[in-house]
Formats: sequence, C-alpha cells, structure tokens
Amino acid sequence: MSPGRALIVGAGLAGSLLAVYLARAGWTVELVERRSDPRARRFAAGRSINLAISARGIKALRRAGLEDAVMKDAIRMGGRMVHPVEGAAGYQPYSADPTRAINSVSRSALNLALLDAAAAEANVTVRFDERCASVDFAKGEVTFVNDATGASRTATADLVVGADGAYSAVRGALQKTERFNYSQDFLGHGYKELHIPPVASGPHAPFAMEPNALHIWPRGESMMIALPNPDGSFTCTLFWRHDGAGSSFAAVKTGADALAHFRAVYPDAVPLMPTLAEDFAKNPVGVMVTVRCSPWTRGRVTLLGDAAHAIVPFYGQGANASFEDCEALVDALASSATVDDALKTYEAARIANANAIADMALRNFIEMRDLTGRASFKWTKKIEHALNRIMPATFVPLYDLVSFSTVPYSEAKARGAANDRAVRWIVGAAGTLVTTAAAIATILLMRSGATT
Repeated sequence: MSPGRALIVGAGLAGSLLAVYLARAGWTVELVERRSDPRARRFAAGRSINLAISARGIKALRRAGLEDAVMKDAIRMGGRMVHPVEGAAGYQPYSADPTRAINSVSRSALNLALLDAAAAEANVTVRFDERCASVDFAKGEVTFVNDATGASRTATADLVVGADGAYSAVRGALQKTERFNYSQDFLGHGYKELHIPPVASGPHAPFAMEPNALHIWPRGESMMIALPNPDGSFTCTLFWRHDGAGSSFAAVKTGADALAHFRAVYPDAVPLMPTLAEDFAKNPVGVMVTVRCSPWTRGRVTLLGDAAHAIVPFYGQGANASFEDCEALVDALASSATVDDALKTYEAARIANANAIADMALRNFIEMRDLTGRASFKWTKKIEHALNRIMPATFVPLYDLVSFSTVPYSEAKARGAANDRAVRWIVGAAGTLVTTAAAIATILLMRSGATT
C-alpha cells in the first residue's frame, strides 16, 4: 500500500513514537494532543510513576534511532532491594544472568524525547490544546475542539489512530457503536508519589541508597517502591488501598498521620525522606485501571497503547507493550494491500498479547507487595535461576521472558505457567525425598536401638 495521510490522536509515548515511524515510512502525519505543548517548560504532565524500560522498549527505540538519546540517562536496575520492617534490606536479582537489567527512565523525559523526535520529522505536524470531540469511522474524520477558545475543526485521514490513553476519547466514540466489547476494572489500590532527595555523602552518594536496584517495601496488601533518577534522587510511589483501616488513603489522611505511620511501617525510609509529611499532604492519589476491549478497529480507525489496553504498572510493561503496538502497526501497514487489511492484521497480532500482559501485571502486584518478603519466594526464585543456568534453552523464568526477551506476551504467560508446574513438582519431589529419608533414618535408628 502507498503511504497516505495519518491522524494520530494523542501525543503521549505511543502516539509520538508512532508518528516517527509513520513519517519515516513516507506517511504525512498529523499528531494532535488535548493538552498544552510541554516543550516550553520541558515537562510533560501525566502520571508520575517512573518507567521501567526493558528489552521490548529498547528494541522499539533502537528502530527509531532513539535508543542512545533516551537510554543515556537511564539507570540500570539489576534486581529488587527488599526492605523488611526490621533488619537489613536484601537484594533479589531479576535474572540468573547478571548482565540483564531493567532501566529506570523518567516518563516526562521520555515523552519529551519522543515528541521532539516526532516534531523534527518534516512530514509531521503537531497540534496542541485540541480535544477529540467526535469521530466518523467510515470517513476517517475527527472533529477537534479548543476548549479555551471554543474553536473547532475537522480533520480527515486515510488512517486514524487513537493513542489518547486509558480514558481515550476515540475509544469512547467506539463504545457508542454496536458490537463493541469493553470492560474497565479499577484496582482497589491507589498510588501517591513521594520523594527521596540526593545526599551529599554516604556509600552511594549522591544516592541515598543503592542506585542499581528497584527498592521495594512489601507489606502484604500494600507496598512502597523507589526508582532512581539521574540527579541522585528516588521517585517513590506508595501503593495503598483506597479504603479501609491500616495502610489506606482513607485511614492515613494528613502529613502528620503519614509520618507516624511510616515510622511504624517503613522505619528505614523515614530518615531518607525529609519532606515526607509535605509530599504526602500535597500530592494527589492516583487510580489504576485495567482496560480491555474489542474490536480495536472500525473502518479506518484503530486504537493503540493504553487506549486499547491500559494495564496496571506492576510489571513495568505499559510503555514497552505500547511500543510493541507501534511496531506491529507499522509492519502491518507495510505488508498489507489496504488500510483495512493492515488494521485487521495489527489487531490479530496484538490483542491476545495485550490481554496476557494485563493478567501478568495484576499477578505481579501480589508478588511485589506480598511474596517478595517471604523465604519461600526467595527459594523458588533460586530454583528458577538454577534451572535456567542448567537448561538455558528450555527453562526460561517468566520474568526473563517478559522483561529480557521479545517473546510474545501470550507465549510468555503460557511458558510461565508451565514453569510454575515444573517448580512445584521439584519442590514436591524434594519434600517427598526428605520425608522418605527421615522415615528411613527413623526406622534404622529404631532397629539399632532394638538390637543393642
């Protein structure tokens, strides 16, 4: 198919990267964002949770020639540093291969880098302060409104992509059409950003803690995490239940309440957080939602990224999955005779994988907040890593499949389930062996006692 005109609604991570891909493939691209241009103040508004860019995201950035520009400020995290209520923190590597790591990247910095790259393409036009008001799927028409001025306009394209996030206006228009399936599930937990500043001295200065790890304070139904930034600070994110007693945003309301609660629940973090009370009081509570829908396409319009499949952040795969969408869509356009054929190919390639990573992200929340602090979990990981060293081609742990490979998410999920069965069998067999050995030893001792 010959490249034509593309209209991308949403200039976030996925929309900006897609604009770069399409422009370089010969498309004339219009990239439209409802928010104001963030480039003047060099800060992109939106969720503040740091991103964990791994193999899938790096591959997509490399394809756009942006790997070096983005990853130069990334901080390598080779594992989790788990902080108990009492005692020293313990390190848990993500992989048996010490060269493997995920990378802490500022969401705002990445969005700005991708937006700069899109705007630098000669055949990309970027517009801001324009909200998607309506969509004509058959004609490929989108009406935009500037809420500040009241002005409206209609744009038409051969391809329209809704890359406008978890609360997508394009998807909202699709929801009004027949035979469109949609579900959203809000997590019972919310999140709040907190801060650990740089320090002047110490073993890791300017970092207050080990910088090459994702720090986690698992506390059963709640947790806090901290990811490093280039200036030596850490972006902390508190994941608490919205309601209920104990560690919840309903129970702990003020900065003073938070300080008292942290002294009891996260005692080693308190000395590192001099603005804890102020940050807790002023920073909002965010919500987390899983979105699933089908079909993603109608006419010449399709969904991409969070607009198609918003997921919770606990596997660090939101951006990585969205970047894979971009690659799949561009590849489908390049190999198909028509836009309609391309969109069908794209959706078929991605929808099962999107559902799989959504499931795994929810499961990983339980692992992070609860299981990482248990001795049984540590032993299970040691068994997985040992099996991977012995059989690197046949036994690959789920975390490696998701974060350090580009194996489709649906395949990774299936292989992870098989891994779980294998590890359970090994643990069960080991338990049986120990029990049998103990029984034999007891019998021998009894016989020995009977003859003496």
